[in-house]
Amino acid sequence: MERTKMEFYAKQIVDASFRVHKELGPGLLESVYLYCLKEEMRLRNIIALQEVFLPLCYRDSRLDKDFRIDLLVEQEIIIEVKSVEVILPVHVAQIISYLKLADKRLGFLINFNVAVFKDGIHRYVNNF
Repeated sequence: MERTKMEFYAKQIVDASFRVHKELGPGLLESVYLYCLKEEMRLRNIIALQEVFLPLCYRDSRLDKDFRIDLLVEQEIIIEVKSVEVILPVHVAQIISYLKLADKRLGFLINFNVAVFKDGIHRYVNNF
């Protein structure tokens, strides 16, 4: 995906996430925010697939284990949704690992359990 298109979708993701946070506020379950964010994407005519399975491959073998990406936007951008008190290093490691395993460039880790939305959204780039 070309850079300008990627940035367009990134801006839409940030705006859609802000809208969901503004409508619902903090304190709900992760699954609620996930469903609402997917609906916000649909309303914007953006393709967002929920709970996409990502196979685990190790040394050229596909193992009997899959990871699950919360949202995959336009087959290019990974979104991991959280509703936690604090983003932990393990959450950051998760999005970075998913970017590497899926061979994607851009990902967002979004924590909806924050009073101010800008404190809950984090953008990550896979260093090719």
